[in-house]
Amino acid sequence: MHMLNTFLKGEAGTRLRFSGMLLSTILVLLSVFTISQKGLNFGLDFTGGYLTEFTTSQGVELKQLEQFITKNHNGEFELTAQGNNHFQLREAPSGSTANSNDWQSAITQNADINAEVLSSAYIGSQVGDELFEQGCLALFSAMVAVMLYLAVRFEWRLAVGSVVALVHDLLLVLGLFSLLSIEFNLTVLASLLAIIGYSLNDSIIVGDRVRELLRVKSNNALSPASIINNAIKSTLTRTLITSGTTLATVASVWLLAGAPLQGFAIALFTGIVVGTFSSICIAATLPELLGLSAKNYEEKQDAETQALLDMP
Repeated sequence: MHMLNTFLKGEAGTRLRFSGMLLSTILVLLSVFTISQKGLNFGLDFTGGYLTEFTTSQGVELKQLEQFITKNHNGEFELTAQGNNHFQLREAPSGSTANSNDWQSAITQNADINAEVLSSAYIGSQVGDELFEQGCLALFSAMVAVMLYLAVRFEWRLAVGSVVALVHDLLLVLGLFSLLSIEFNLTVLASLLAIIGYSLNDSIIVGDRVRELLRVKSNNALSPASIINNAIKSTLTRTLITSGTTLATVASVWLLAGAPLQGFAIALFTGIVVGTFSSICIAATLPELLGLSAKNYEEKQDAETQALLDMP
């Protein structure tokens, strides 16, 4: 009820923040539902299987090559272009060695393709399990370190807002990968660690400005909502410029770096966009709902000092 009253009586900025928070809540629920129903499309790094790289002496389109291999391959596989006439084929762990030999012989003996196999290796599932555990441990360690730092650096309400915004960003990125069935490999896991660091950047900038304004005694007459709105206005230009320049770099990686880094670029691009959004709608709004006010930053004096201050 308090949240509804604040929304109805608030300024335009406050209404936008609460509307964004409501939208974020819906998106998080949809992401959790999608992940629970579809799961993630784990790549060969996690599932194990065969990885084969080969080149063709003549220019062959990816779809044409994929159709040809399908005729000589009975199992599931994923074919990606790594460069000019350079391809990489990933096979599921269930694929047999005989099955691999069939399609490899077919592409090397076909005159129109004239392929040359560069390497063919099997990555065991045990390696995949170990990599997944280490990646999750790194992700969890980063989250704990962030929470400890924010608890010391900020008032606990601002710290909670920043951490919740961080979890929101990660869930939306994972939800997108689950919805679109984009391959989740080690590069994507690395991008999640990068998102943790970058997502906090905007949240800390806004939170630090909110703290500064709350400490100014002349602002005591203003409501916390007004102070938060003023903090966002004063940092918005800096936030948008930082996010915009970073997005331009990530977009270049996405468009020009090729298939190996495409998942990394998509995750980081999405994380930066939702991170900028959550720093305003969650990291700055949730502390207000938790009762953030200027009183939280008043310096408490001991009894003797207070008695001296009260003397005429």
